[in-house]
Amino acid sequence: MNFTRWSARLPGTQRRTSAARAARAAAQAQQASEREAPERPEDGGTSAEEAEESAASCDREGTDGVAADCTRTVPAARGERLTSTAPAGVDTAADPASSAHGDETGADSTTHPPVGGLPAPAQGPGEGPLATVDRRAASAAALAAPAGGKSPSARVTRSLDALSVHDLLGQVPALAAVVHGPEHRIAYVNDAYRAVFGPRAQGDAARDALPELVELGLLPLMDQVLRSGKPRTVKSRRVPRAGISREQPNARDAREGREPKDAFYTFTCTPITADSENGVLIFAADVTDQVEAAERLRVSERRQREAAVTLQRSLLPQELEQPDDLRVAATYQPGGTEAAVGGDWYDVITLGAGRTALVIGDVMGRGVRAAAVMGQLRTAVRAYARLDLPPHEVVQLLDGLAAEIDASQIATCVYAVHDPNEGLLHYASAGHPPIIVRDADGGVHRAAEPTGPPLGTGGWAHVSRSLPFDPGSSAVLYTDGLVERRDADIDTGVLTLERAFAGATGSPDIVCDRLLRSLGITAEHDDDVAVLVMEHPARTGPDAELFHNAALDLLGGTEAAPRARAFATGVLSSWRFPRELQDLGVLAASELVANSLQHGIPPMRLRLRRTDRRLIVEVTDGDDHLPRRRRAEPVDEAGRGISIVATVASTWGSRRTPGGGKSVWCEFALPTP
Repeated sequence: MNFTRWSARLPGTQRRTSAARAARAAAQAQQASEREAPERPEDGGTSAEEAEESAASCDREGTDGVAADCTRTVPAARGERLTSTAPAGVDTAADPASSAHGDETGADSTTHPPVGGLPAPAQGPGEGPLATVDRRAASAAALAAPAGGKSPSARVTRSLDALSVHDLLGQVPALAAVVHGPEHRIAYVNDAYRAVFGPRAQGDAARDALPELVELGLLPLMDQVLRSGKPRTVKSRRVPRAGISREQPNARDAREGREPKDAFYTFTCTPITADSENGVLIFAADVTDQVEAAERLRVSERRQREAAVTLQRSLLPQELEQPDDLRVAATYQPGGTEAAVGGDWYDVITLGAGRTALVIGDVMGRGVRAAAVMGQLRTAVRAYARLDLPPHEVVQLLDGLAAEIDASQIATCVYAVHDPNEGLLHYASAGHPPIIVRDADGGVHRAAEPTGPPLGTGGWAHVSRSLPFDPGSSAVLYTDGLVERRDADIDTGVLTLERAFAGATGSPDIVCDRLLRSLGITAEHDDDVAVLVMEHPARTGPDAELFHNAALDLLGGTEAAPRARAFATGVLSSWRFPRELQDLGVLAASELVANSLQHGIPPMRLRLRRTDRRLIVEVTDGDDHLPRRRRAEPVDEAGRGISIVATVASTWGSRRTPGGGKSVWCEFALPTP
C-alpha cells in the first residue's frame, strides 16, 4: 500500500493544512470581491467551475499516476495552474519563491491575464510551493463564490469543513491517535497522546508501536470497529504509572509534590475512511478525577452503612433473655452490601411471674435515621413493658411516641405476652405481618389481621387478641423483608413461610436458619430481615419434675391467712426446698394474702409455681388498684407488708388482669446445685 499517498489524504497533512490556509485567504478575497462586485467577462476568462474542475482533474490524474498535463511534480503543477489563473496586474516573476520554484521545475512563469479582477494575494518571505497551492486554492474558492456573496453561516461552515486534524485534535487535551489498515499502522498522534505515552513513529503497526493499547486490551476492540464500522467505547481503564511518560507527570501531583499515580481513561474507537481505506480514530478522555470522586463516594457510603449497621446492632439485644418456660432465638440480616441499613428490631423481655413479652418491629426507611428511631422505640418498649401493661396499651403508647419522635416516620410492630399459667399468647399488632403458630400436633395457622394501623399514624384505639399457645407449640415473628418480594404479593410470601415453618424442626436457632434458606434470603437480599422464633417445650421425664404449679382459692375471712400459710408450708416442703427458702416463701405468701384481704375484694387466689430457676408466689383478687411500696412511719399500724416482701424476695411486681382485678407477685431465685 502507498502509505504516503493514503496519509496525504488525511486531515492534517501538508495538502489539507494548505487548504486550511487557503480557506482563510478565500474569505479575505471574497470580502474584497463583495466590495468591488466585478462582473465576469464573457470571453477570455476562466470560470470558477472550470478552475475547480481543472484542479480536481489534475489531482485525480496525478494520484493515479497518469501524466496528462500534470507530468511535473505536484507543487510545480499546481503552481503552474495558479500562474495561469493569476489576477491581472500581478507579476509572478516578482515573487522570488515562485521564480525559484519555476526554475527548478521548468514551469512557465508567463503572466496570464487577470480572472474576475481579483488581486493576487501577497506571498510572504519563506513561502514555497505549498504557499503557491494556498494561493491557487484561495483564488479558486473566491471565484467559486457568487457575486452577491454567501451568508455568514455558509462561510463559517465552509471554514469549519477546511479545518485540519492539527486544528482540531492537536489542540484538545484528550489523547487522540489515528491508525489505518488491518495492522492498525500509525497515521497520526496528537501532542496530548505523546505527552502521556511518549513519541510514536508514523507507519509502525500498533501492536509494536503502541504497547499501551495492547496492555489495555484495545486491539481486539479496534478489529471489531474495523469489521462492524460502528464505534465502541471502554470506560475507566487504568493506565499504570509505569506506562505514563515521566516527562509529563500529573500536573496536580506535581504541584503537590507527589509522584504521579495511576490514571484512568475512557477510550472511544471510531471508524474513519480515507482514500478508500478504513482506519480507526482512538480518542481517550482522562476520567481520573471522576473515578476518584466515585471511589470517594463509595468509601463514604460504605462507611455510612457500616456506621448504621454498627448503630443498629448495638441497639439490638446483644444476648436474648431466656425465659424459664420458653426457648427463644432470633436473627437479623441487613440488606445487600449496596443497600442502606433499615430499622428492623426485636426484643425479649421477662415480665416476672413466669410471663414473657416478645416484640418485633420495622421502621420504614433506611439509613442512620431509621436506625436511630428504631433504637428509641426499642428503649420505649422495654420501659413500657416494665409497667406490665396489656399489649394494646403498650402499642398505644408507642403510637404516640412514634409521632413525637418524627411525624414523617412510621413503623410496624407486634407486641405479644406469653403467660404459661393460662396457655395463651396475648398480642397487639400495629400494621405488622401476622404471627404464625405451629401447634403441638403440627398444624400451622396465622394470627388474625393487624389490630391497628402502623405506629405514628395516630387516632386509632388498638385492641388485644389471644392465640392458644400450649406446651409443644412454636411461633415465629418476622419483618416484611422475609416474605415481601417485588414480583409477588405479600400473601404469597406468608403462605411460603407457613409451609416452610410446618416442616422446620429443631431448636429455635436452627429453625431461624432453615426459614431464611427456605425463603431464599442471601447476603444479596435487598431488604433487612429480622426473625424471632419461640418454642414452649412440652416437659417430660426429669424436666417435668422441675416445673410444678399449686393454687388455693381464698374466700376471705379471718381463716384465709392461716389457710394460706398452711398451704404454702405443705407445698414448699413437698417440693423439697431448703428450710430457709421454705420459711421465706411462707412469709411472702402470708404478707401478700394479708394485703389482698385488707385492700382487695373476692375472688382471691394464692398460686405457687416453681421452675428450674425460681420460686414464684402470686396472689390475685378482684380489685384493680395496684399496691405501692411506701415507707411506714414508726407509729403506723399497717403499710409494711409490701416492704417486707420486697426485702426478702429477689423481685416483686403487680399488674392488672385482663378480666378485671390485679395480681401481686414475688420471686425467689433457687440456689444453684
